[in-house]
Amino acid sequence: MFDSTLRSTEERSPIAERQQELSARVARLTRVDGIHQSAFAPLALIRGSVPTVCMPTVYQPCLAFVVQGRKRALLNDEVFHYDALNYLVVSVTLPAVGQVLEASAERPYLCLRLNLDLEQITRLLLELGDHGVAPASPDRGLFVARMDEALLDAVLRMVRLLDAPQDIAVLAPVIQHEIYYRVLRGDLGRRLANLAEGDGASRRIVRAIEWLKQRYAAPLHIEELADAVHMSASALHHRFKAVTAMSPLQYQKHLRLHEARRLIFSEGIECASAGHRVGYESPSQFSREYRRLFGAPPRAEVARLRDMGVPA
Repeated sequence: MFDSTLRSTEERSPIAERQQELSARVARLTRVDGIHQSAFAPLALIRGSVPTVCMPTVYQPCLAFVVQGRKRALLNDEVFHYDALNYLVVSVTLPAVGQVLEASAERPYLCLRLNLDLEQITRLLLELGDHGVAPASPDRGLFVARMDEALLDAVLRMVRLLDAPQDIAVLAPVIQHEIYYRVLRGDLGRRLANLAEGDGASRRIVRAIEWLKQRYAAPLHIEELADAVHMSASALHHRFKAVTAMSPLQYQKHLRLHEARRLIFSEGIECASAGHRVGYESPSQFSREYRRLFGAPPRAEVARLRDMGVPA
């Protein structure tokens, strides 16, 4: 009796009602599996009807709000679970692994992805001033935080706007600003703030990541990168690994292999040519490192993706 009364109370709670409305709206807006770009450019809606295997990917800076189902992200040996009660924050570009754990045709995996703009967040932090976020030690550029009612309400209002296209241009940026604010004011908001603020070490790591993204195919000289972001080589290595869970060289290697995979799978480029284009001089080294990251040589791994029906 007590359990049924408790469930009934939870079902009537404001947060449960908002979650039910949000899942119904996202399900209606995503009739088929895949990623659906919304009328508001930073926002995408995602649907999946089956659990997935572990899929290496490159996470871009974003907030991921699971509406229904459950997913996990793996960063080296660290695992981050997120669901309707816990959202994912990715504050820097990170090669990682994603896996949908709970999904079915009756209850598909539903997710909202809102891109992060660190420049907007920096301006917001300046507006907050002395009323900013609570201090905390810097940590990974990927973490999971607890959803609260105020943040859920803002996310729901953002999705409601998709049914009022005439209002999106004016109101969606306002709600996006509020969502950023709610995340910054949350228990783990300082982790995001560290990467947006001023000229601190974490912000310099953001610049180092951008430097590597622009030059991933060129040989990496750590002293050159350290000079570019005004850090010592040892400090760069230490802070880079604290944020990304990998060294700059490992990070560059992952970027190269993910781009090669995209070239082979999406553009039909021959494997050896793709490896050369991303900076590998030795086809055998490229194949060996590709297999180590993705679990199979390039041709076999791409064939597996196509057999799974993954869109190019």
